[in-house]
Amino acid sequence: MSQQPSAAPAPTSAVATVSERHDWWRDAVIYQVYPRSFADSNGDGMGDLEGVRTRLPYLRDLGVDAVWLSPFYASPQADAGYDVADYRAVDPMFGTLLDADALIRDAHALGLRIIVDLVPNHSSDQYEWFRRALAEGPGSPSRDRYHFRPGKGKNGELPPNDWESIFGGPAWTRVTEPDGTPGEWYLHLFAPEQPDFNWEHPAVGDEFRSILRFWLDMGVDGFRIDVAHGMVKAEGLPDLGSHEQLKLLGNDVMPFFDQDGVHAIYRQWRLILDEYSGERIFVAEAWTPTVERTAKYVRPDELHQAFNFQYLGTHWDAEELRTVIDRTLDAMRPVGAPATWVLSNHDVTRHATRFANPAGLGTQIRLVGDRALGLRRARAATLLMLALPGSAYVYQGEELGLPDVVDLPDEVRQDPAYFRGAGQDGFRDGCRVPIPWTREGSSYGFGDGGSWLPQPAGWGELSVEAQTGEPGSTLELYREALAVRRATADLGAGDAVEWLRAPEGVVAFRRGEFVCVANTTGESVAMPAYGRVLLASGEITEAAGEAKVPSDTTVWWTRA
Repeated sequence: MSQQPSAAPAPTSAVATVSERHDWWRDAVIYQVYPRSFADSNGDGMGDLEGVRTRLPYLRDLGVDAVWLSPFYASPQADAGYDVADYRAVDPMFGTLLDADALIRDAHALGLRIIVDLVPNHSSDQYEWFRRALAEGPGSPSRDRYHFRPGKGKNGELPPNDWESIFGGPAWTRVTEPDGTPGEWYLHLFAPEQPDFNWEHPAVGDEFRSILRFWLDMGVDGFRIDVAHGMVKAEGLPDLGSHEQLKLLGNDVMPFFDQDGVHAIYRQWRLILDEYSGERIFVAEAWTPTVERTAKYVRPDELHQAFNFQYLGTHWDAEELRTVIDRTLDAMRPVGAPATWVLSNHDVTRHATRFANPAGLGTQIRLVGDRALGLRRARAATLLMLALPGSAYVYQGEELGLPDVVDLPDEVRQDPAYFRGAGQDGFRDGCRVPIPWTREGSSYGFGDGGSWLPQPAGWGELSVEAQTGEPGSTLELYREALAVRRATADLGAGDAVEWLRAPEGVVAFRRGEFVCVANTTGESVAMPAYGRVLLASGEITEAAGEAKVPSDTTVWWTRA
């Protein structure tokens, strides 16, 4: 039987807040929970849904609007749950469907919404359809639900085309047929254990419409769509004609990504979502060449939000930031969708570490860098992000200022990209280390039985316990920033900023009575005092109508 939560749900008035807040998603702050690394309720070293449920009051008090849960479905865990074997079941390592139901109910009672991951581009190779396709052999109807093709070469020994896996190596694996002979090849844009669905087959669409209804009936408030840009492939699966294809991602439309046919799928899905009350939403993980192409996913009859990866990859540089902010707002305005802003997630090096290193190293880094500088910039970047119009995403632990764990021994690494030598560096484990809740104890309060990835020494001093009530701590900065954001009418919703004149290296803009100034330089700058200081990521001084803003610091003012 599941444990009861550590704190009682909020009064019923919080439930009304969830159901009555119109267009809540346009300025929502959404917190990403990576379940295996958030909280462990049973001491097996792995986070679980009951652990998340016991920590919901913490998220309520932090001030977020919704919680996005990374996959917890039944899975062999070849890619941390993004290889789904049963879309209607919870993996035993995370709990049961009853635990999921209790989590959703408690979240709603606390005024929080729940968004779950949906993985429609590929399944696990243990999914019933794929196992049947292997058993039935070439020409079977089951194989039409995936991309099976004969190989090239005299004996079919070469892959059907030159596509490369995102995790490295060819995007094709050859199967052994039921009679024991080498046979057809199947497409997997990620790990071999993740065969891609063929979305041209009507059964695939039928299945996912049913899956949507299953979770909507459970009460979830929306779906984050994994690889939302990948389901439709170019007709005939043409060769790309180049190698090192990973370097091309995000720079051009690929024959396997960002094909226009995906939009017909989302129009069908939107009709289903709109049948349900409570303003449920879709969020796209769509890697596209430009923010203008991202905007196509959030037209009024498609999805509600799309992650802004262009912003995530922007350096801590005033000119770059202004450019990507303008392009984002200009792209979203014509389709009436809110911009989204994000600094970290489960696939990239935490921004406290990215900003600790020189620009140009990418979003996967295995260098410690200058931790004090990285944290100072991370705090400033957070206040800048939360001041922008639209919706913001917070990845678990960033509110603690956690750095990436860059020195994990190779023998404990679990990122599948690490094991495919021609692929990415495979450093995603560093941002997935379980977060610290207490100064001491087994796994710093994560659970009673250690943690599935080792936590570094000193993790306890970054814990929730250590930072709660500590003036100037990163956790208290987040709590105050989210409270101010919610209480300030000129923050959050909207689609524009008014840029103010500022020294080189400084971002400054006005939104109604609110002003945000971010100094991205290594030196203090003098700025007008724009009114009453609401919040600052560092110490500022004011005199005679002028403010001295330290390096790598963001300030919020109000004239009200």
